Amino acid sequence: MSQPGVPASGAAPTGLQARNGAASASGSPYANGPVQNALMSSQVSANQGYNSQLPGSYPHLIPAKTLNPVSGQSNYGGSQGSGQTFNRPPVASHPVTPSRHSGPVPRMPLPASQNPAATPMPSGSFLPGANLPPPLNWQYNYPSAGSQTNHCPRTSSQLTVSENTNLTTNHQYASSGDPSLQNSFTKSGITSDTNNGATMVHSSYDEIEGGGFLATPQLTNKNPKMSRSVGYSYPSLPPGYQNTTPPNATGIPSSSLNYPSGPQAFTQSPLGANHLTASMSGLSLHPEGLRVVNLLQERNMLPPTPLRPPVPNLHEDIQKLNCSPELFRCTLTSIPQTQALLNKAKLPLGLLLHPFKDLVQLPVVTSSTIVRCRSCRTYINPFVSFLDHRRWKCNLCYRVNDVPEEFMYNPLTRVYGEPHRRPEVQNATIEFMAPSEYMLRPPQPPVYLFVFDVSHNAVETGYLNSVCQSLLDNLDLLPGNTRTKIGFITFDSTIHFYSLQEGLSQPQMLIVSDIEDVFIPMPENLLVNLNESKELVQDLLKTLPQMFTKTLETQSALGPALQAAFKLMSPTGGRMSVFQTQLPTLGVGALKPREEPNQRSSAKEIHLTPSTDFYKKLALDCSGQQVAVDLFLLSGQYSDLASLGCISRYSAGSVYYYPSYHHQHNPVQVQKLQKELQRYLTRKIGFEAVMRIRCTKGLSIHTFHGNFFVRSTDLLSLPNVNPDAGYAVQMSVEESLTDTQLVSFQSALLYTSSKGERRIRVHTLCLPVVSTLNEVFLGADVQAISGLLANMAVDRSVTASLSDARDALVNAVIDSLSAYRASVLSNQQPGLMVPFSLRLFPLFVLALLKQKSFQTGTNARLDERIFAMCQVKNQPLVYLMLTTHPSLYRVDNLSDEGALSISDRTIPQPPLLQLSVEKLSRDGAFLMDAGSVLMLWIGKNCAQSFLTQVLGVQNYASIPQIMTDLPELDTPESARIIAFISWLRDQRPFFPVLYVIRDESPMKANFLQNMVEDRTESALSYYEFLLHIQQQVNK
Repeated sequence: MSQPGVPASGAAPTGLQARNGAASASGSPYANGPVQNALMSSQVSANQGYNSQLPGSYPHLIPAKTLNPVSGQSNYGGSQGSGQTFNRPPVASHPVTPSRHSGPVPRMPLPASQNPAATPMPSGSFLPGANLPPPLNWQYNYPSAGSQTNHCPRTSSQLTVSENTNLTTNHQYASSGDPSLQNSFTKSGITSDTNNGATMVHSSYDEIEGGGFLATPQLTNKNPKMSRSVGYSYPSLPPGYQNTTPPNATGIPSSSLNYPSGPQAFTQSPLGANHLTASMSGLSLHPEGLRVVNLLQERNMLPPTPLRPPVPNLHEDIQKLNCSPELFRCTLTSIPQTQALLNKAKLPLGLLLHPFKDLVQLPVVTSSTIVRCRSCRTYINPFVSFLDHRRWKCNLCYRVNDVPEEFMYNPLTRVYGEPHRRPEVQNATIEFMAPSEYMLRPPQPPVYLFVFDVSHNAVETGYLNSVCQSLLDNLDLLPGNTRTKIGFITFDSTIHFYSLQEGLSQPQMLIVSDIEDVFIPMPENLLVNLNESKELVQDLLKTLPQMFTKTLETQSALGPALQAAFKLMSPTGGRMSVFQTQLPTLGVGALKPREEPNQRSSAKEIHLTPSTDFYKKLALDCSGQQVAVDLFLLSGQYSDLASLGCISRYSAGSVYYYPSYHHQHNPVQVQKLQKELQRYLTRKIGFEAVMRIRCTKGLSIHTFHGNFFVRSTDLLSLPNVNPDAGYAVQMSVEESLTDTQLVSFQSALLYTSSKGERRIRVHTLCLPVVSTLNEVFLGADVQAISGLLANMAVDRSVTASLSDARDALVNAVIDSLSAYRASVLSNQQPGLMVPFSLRLFPLFVLALLKQKSFQTGTNARLDERIFAMCQVKNQPLVYLMLTTHPSLYRVDNLSDEGALSISDRTIPQPPLLQLSVEKLSRDGAFLMDAGSVLMLWIGKNCAQSFLTQVLGVQNYASIPQIMTDLPELDTPESARIIAFISWLRDQRPFFPVLYVIRDESPMKANFLQNMVEDRTESALSYYEFLLHIQQQVNK
């Protein structure tokens, strides 16, 4: 049989290569064993700089090093349970090694034409046009040969969801029947296509999620079976309905059948673009939005309640079906008709997504037919148009598609002939149970591997006690099922494996001292079934913290330990959780100190870039085998997070950072680690995921932000997806939208849940198109704009310099407000005139300039700055805005007026204050919520009643120097403030520690540093910044 994706003649088509040089016409075996099934191998186009074979089945024996018995011998000396040292034997001719790239790896996994780093950067602009003269300071449009107009996006994304299936509010829809040609995948994954007469095989996720050659009719499996039923099943259509002729079966109420047989005008509620002209004409914008604000006169523009995203100017029938802004936001809620209009506005166009967010209510559809556009593979959604009962028009590429027979039946109403009332067309966020056509291999089991640094430095911090205890507490809550696997590796200058084979009386430690060429001893017993070996796992977790207390090993072989972990996990994929406390010093991936404290923010910030490409290359290998790496860095010293962070960034993992972690000297960090570990271990997770974002014809996506690998021009590879990760994309208008009144954006996330179900989560957002600059400004979403600019500025800091990024942020404000003044304002008034929608734009940009990622001055340690940048790229917008512009409340006078009532708790809602010392008073107490930290500042003359009833102290002098908890006192004041702080903490996935601050507290400087509107030694005050902006705008 010819290799997957290779014509029978043996000539490899362009863009497809197999890994390890194994793809020859004769079908020589892969290093990881022969490909069991054509569906289980994957190729990625060569221009990605990365070729990967997807793992096949899940053999019990993990391919370890092949041992050559000629000269080497394995020393298994010692009794059971004692450490066994393995002397590395010579290797046979096919060792398993992590795959390597040929040639250098690009910084961003994008074609060069789309990679900002590939073009020279004029100072102060983020995205210079590939072949345009350098324009004004910020060029948002990004014309390039590589960007793709979504006439027919190549493939649709695959989605998967996690274990939210047991939510009582989930609606499960199920029906069966005749799938239409919409499912243009055959069950075996083979479709006939005239490609040099060869048989095409679905060999990659890119093809499986749809697109490319799938636009033509193909053989379909007439009776796909779900691996297991989900939710409750509706009865399938009565036999008469499965024909294409209108039914006249008995036993069905005739009222559901009486529609004429010929093509008729279809009375659908006016949702499609074909109904829009009439419904748009009666709309008027909220009068507040038309206000022009002079910021020099009206500086106090911060609303007293949290800022809400703008509502798109759409007909209410459409808007009520639109995607929630918590999941999907666009920087401009009114899309400009042309790129010229977008350029004129000088505002960035992009999307911010939180696709896997925990949802209270999520409709889940189980059906053998997932209805998608035959041309662009868009999933049917509320914004398509039904031309009649039998045809629907795609809202992205405008192709007219047939309605499949099964889709004619609505399982909710049990009525035939109402496809427009099905849940798929009534919900902008929906989840599909994916049939087998959406799988390259059987869904993987949940696999969790923990890799612990046990060097002297690590043992000193005492972190193992906290982590092992958290694991013990949450072992039964790990997302999974009877197939869940778990394993442990520890390392210092050697690597230690733990055999947890069922039947052993205690865990067995196996030591591999050869870190130059790592191999896996006894691979079958190192990743074990959690249910079968639970007692051994618990024994290990109880003894692990004590095993290394006397160690004198100071070296850290992190790189070899990661290689070993990768080899152990690559047959299945899964999640690798790595705990590291110092700079790696031994073996591959060893790093040298680079931080110079006196040059932490010098103009030439050379150390924002990795010092080695080892971690990025290994991350890409992990991504190819569906392994994501989460890094927990617990260090008081410089650990080069710029290099280490690549292991998580490109494998779709996350970075957690606990500076100066110590179990005795820093108990607050211990509390933070325990709380965040509990969330990390128990939150839902999606495995082997891919995500694709599609948009209406004429728009194109050109740059992605977040933690992932771009597998093809628009397919994001996410070996793991978690509910706390955010993503952003930049877009341009490639073709005029003059004939278009609505555009839509759709994200599709295909994943495997921890229960082993293949799922697709789809979000669709609909926005109006406008033709005037004023309308573009009126619909601007200032938070989304600030979030996208922050992502762009991180890239700019790394590819150019920190000062370039700061200049570009300031120029973003100047350019857009200059455009507004020149093209929208009819009378040129003195002052700084801004549209109401952008009244907070200068404030948010100033806050970004003072944020740890971009601030100047030497008080930001390099790892802390890098971590802040990681957060910008990976946090959902709501958390990013909170860390950028904290919330300040007065809390010494909390009352129940306007309070929320949540499950018998009363939550006070004090108004938000501006971030300026002007707003503080000596006789009050003020709480600042800066996202990852809460600071309660107590004024010197604060009322005695507050001190005794909330803090439990007699006077101001009795407040401890370091106080990180409020006592639970039996007073209404104490109950109110504790309820308020708990409510703030409950709203986020990370744990903000609380510091009570008095005048002499060491944390006071941090509190004042967050006063964004005040002057600091290295940054302007808000008023000075406004004067600077005005001077530039009025030039």
